[in-house]
Amino acid sequence: QVQVVESGGGLVQAGGSLRLSCVASGSIFSVNFMGWYRQAPGKQRELVAVITSGGTTNYGDSVKGRFTISRDNAKNTVYLQMNSLKPEDTAVYYCLVRTMSENWGQGTQVTVSS
Repeated sequence: QVQVVESGGGLVQAGGSLRLSCVASGSIFSVNFMGWYRQAPGKQRELVAVITSGGTTNYGDSVKGRFTISRDNAKNTVYLQMNSLKPEDTAVYYCLVRTMSENWGQGTQVTVSS
């Protein structure tokens, strides 16, 4: 069983920055990719950014140029640096750790005030 724990969410003003962290632990033999998704009220969950074990990244169009995903393979940890935050970035951010199965965290709230 894999445990996924996110941290780093909070309230920030528009234009500000936040850094999210996600740590995976438990029965981890290999991690294919790790990443972040978000879900705003009344909307579907959407891709924010993912990163493979080799460092290949993919970003959602709405965050390109503002968010940066990085990963520490030795620590099974993924980070999301979020800059130039906008009110529309307000959502619950979920970490996904893809091993033999999909493992989701409980989510961390990010609120951007205008």
